[in-house]
Formats: sequence, structure tokens, C-alpha cells
Amino acid sequence: MEELNLFVKSIFIDNMVFAYFLGMCSYLAVSKNVKTAFGLGIAVTFMLVVTIPLNYMLNKYVLEPGALSWLDDSFRDVDLSFLALIMFIAVIASATQLVEMAVEKFAPALYNSLGIFLPLIAVNCAILGGALFMQQRDFASCLTATVYGAGSGIGWLLAIVGLAAIREKIAYSNIPPALRGVGITFIITGLMGIAFMSFMGIKL
Repeated sequence: MEELNLFVKSIFIDNMVFAYFLGMCSYLAVSKNVKTAFGLGIAVTFMLVVTIPLNYMLNKYVLEPGALSWLDDSFRDVDLSFLALIMFIAVIASATQLVEMAVEKFAPALYNSLGIFLPLIAVNCAILGGALFMQQRDFASCLTATVYGAGSGIGWLLAIVGLAAIREKIAYSNIPPALRGVGITFIITGLMGIAFMSFMGIKL
């Protein structure tokens, strides 16, 4: 039940976009088309599901103070936590390269439509934010970290697909010239954030 509660909370309440404003660059830039937005959302979700458990194990068994005690008692006082940020980024960048190669091979149309934003997943602050939140919240197990990654990814996916669907619909609307493009997108994002605030009372 704890994992289910964390899963739902990370989708609706602690949404990466609407609660922490993470991943906004690709969220705003790739949300013009539902198909492209969905593809990027799946890629980000996959990255979060893969990298957060990897970074959890790296943090738990290598980086934390005393984490290397499983090697020998002489390593009990070793603290490599100062390397956490750069090691998390290295794991994310490596996984991004694998995802990019897989998408290019199996979905070339999606690869071409995403363009520069696919390799930029490596610097998507939502993915790094997920790893840092995992470290900060000190999850009890790798399963809990995986559930958190899946929920955070799905929350980001819902946010970008929802915005893309709305932007496709308003493409034919009579929007004032001053608000066309990024202006109306920011307004819609704010309204979606307010709508997601209605989920704050959820507790399973």
C-alpha cells in the first residue's frame, strides 16, 4: 500500500512539471504535437524507471557514508557522497545514449521528429531531479525507488500529452496575436497546474 500511495502521489500531487517545474524546456518545446509529445514522454518515463533504481543502488552501496563497508570493515569511514551529483549525471547520460540508439533503430520517424530533444533527455532536469529526490527522501528499498521513478515519469507524460492535446485543439482558435505561441502555452500550463492542485487531498 505504501508503494501504491507513493505511485499515485508522484503522478498527481508531486508532479514533476506542476509541483516542481522540472523538465519545462522540453515540456514547452515538444508539446505541439500529441504523437511527438507521447514519444518523448515514454522516453522520459523509461529513463526515470531505469536510472532512479540504478542511482539508488549506486548511492546505497557506493556513495553513502559507510556504504563501502560490504567490501571490508576498513572502508566503514569512507564517504563518497560528494561524488553523488556527477555520478548520477554519468548514469543518466549513459542510459540516454542507449535510449537514443534504440529509438533511432526501432522508431526512426519518432527519432527524426524529436530531433535535438532526444539527446537532451540527458540534461532534462526532471530526470536528475528524480535521482536527487530519491537520495533526499532515503527510500527504504530499490522497489520503492522504482515505483517513484515510474510514477514521476507517468506524471510527466500526462502533463506533456495533456498540453499537446490542448495546443492541437487551440491551433484553430481565435487567440489574440499577443498571446499566440508561448504566451497562451504558459497560461494553459498555469491552469493545468491549478487543476492538478485538486489532487492534493488524495491519500490511499
